[in-house]
Amino acid sequence: MKTIEHWINGSPAAGAETRTTPVFNPATGKEQTRVALGTAADVDAAVVAASRAFETWSESSLTRRTQVMFAFRQLLVEHEEELGRIISAEHGKTVDDARGEIVRGREVVEFACGLGDVLKGSFSDQVSRGVDVHDFRQPLGVVAGITPFNFPAMVPLWMHPVAIATGNTFVLKPSERDPSAANFVAGLYRRAGLPDGVFNVVHGGKEAVDAILGHRDIEAVSFVGSTPVAKYVHETGTKAGKRVQALGGAKNHAVVLPDADLEFAANHITAGAYGSAGERCMAVSVAVAVGEAADALVAALERKAREVRVGPGDVPGTEMGPLVTKASLQRVENAVGTAAAQGATVVVDGRGLKVDGHEDGFFTGPSLLDHVTAEMDAYRDELFGPVLAVVRVGTLDEAIELINANPYGNGTALFTGSGEAARRFQRNVKVGMIGVNVPVPVPMSYYSFGGWKDSLIGDSPIHGPEGVRFCTRPKVVTTRWPRPAQKVAAGFDFPTSS
Repeated sequence: MKTIEHWINGSPAAGAETRTTPVFNPATGKEQTRVALGTAADVDAAVVAASRAFETWSESSLTRRTQVMFAFRQLLVEHEEELGRIISAEHGKTVDDARGEIVRGREVVEFACGLGDVLKGSFSDQVSRGVDVHDFRQPLGVVAGITPFNFPAMVPLWMHPVAIATGNTFVLKPSERDPSAANFVAGLYRRAGLPDGVFNVVHGGKEAVDAILGHRDIEAVSFVGSTPVAKYVHETGTKAGKRVQALGGAKNHAVVLPDADLEFAANHITAGAYGSAGERCMAVSVAVAVGEAADALVAALERKAREVRVGPGDVPGTEMGPLVTKASLQRVENAVGTAAAQGATVVVDGRGLKVDGHEDGFFTGPSLLDHVTAEMDAYRDELFGPVLAVVRVGTLDEAIELINANPYGNGTALFTGSGEAARRFQRNVKVGMIGVNVPVPVPMSYYSFGGWKDSLIGDSPIHGPEGVRFCTRPKVVTTRWPRPAQKVAAGFDFPTSS
């Protein structure tokens, strides 16, 4: 059986050891390939290659770097379908959904193509007599990314284009559940003209992660995953003296007011809850029904949940594919049973779904829970599956209070026809990304992505202007050019402007 190898210094590389782990096709439940489990030695080999490449890549012109990004962006366009099918085969999401994540990742490449404007420094003339000040930003060195299974193309694309375009080199540790997209992207970079060693991939699990966090020659680490692991990455990496971006979990609420178009809201909440089988950090997992909107909203959500077409991701017409692993399937279906035992009403029960011809696949159907309270596990836990919980409240203020009391603060949405309610909502919720009549408010690439509270450990969001700041550090230069015959007095007092 084929083994997916690392990608180091411009080509596939066998690991220092022969340990591997299986990669499954979630639609069939069968092992389809294996992936190498990287060791500290593999991480070190990638970092050595990246460090050597940094010496020349960091000195390359901004024009050269953006030319590579333009070529890379075009290759992503040309190979969107192929990459989408690779993602679908290992993750389970539909091919169209996979193509959507490629597009959203490509937007960051497009942002990186325009870094000439973002990287412009500032200049202050004559701050003191004959003295000027200017500043500019320089790359850090080797930057690493540790990314999750749910977006094997998009999340890494939110990291490495900005890092590379600003002059850094990069080591990616993707999820071992769906590793092939990382190697495919590495091949596109090579075709785009990126020098060997600038982009490297080391596959594996915790051993590889710990080697990255402890490596003395890695300057910064970007991470996206669960909150407990984000806290571990942030603490371990910062203790080792690194910059760390650590994005954690989520419990995203969609609030529906009585004045909202309920059919519109139900359509978009259904797509936001069950798209990609709920395996998104921006998935809608809680619908907050306000006042008299509740009964009609639940009825519409039930109807639409039952209409979702579940099947293999590569079959045309499929709207929701399987979960990524059998363990994920069991966890999600157990959560529905726990919710019922704790008093929730199971309006739609997706458990036990079998897809013809794919009986061993990791399929479950959409589940809809009503009368969920903040004390129930279905509300408190990040289920990361196609389960939508409905919480009923009396007023918008109660909805805001509910959201603010939740430990997560990643994304939220409000469905309403009232500008006043929308303005009050967006100013008062303690959440980093907000949608008004938009269920999945992922910002464009020229803004930054990141939540509040337990959804972002530390203070550094990802991509956009914050990504540029994370991947570079500033220098400020104070300059005097005295005339040859000019005498400039030197003083022992602290210098001041005059």
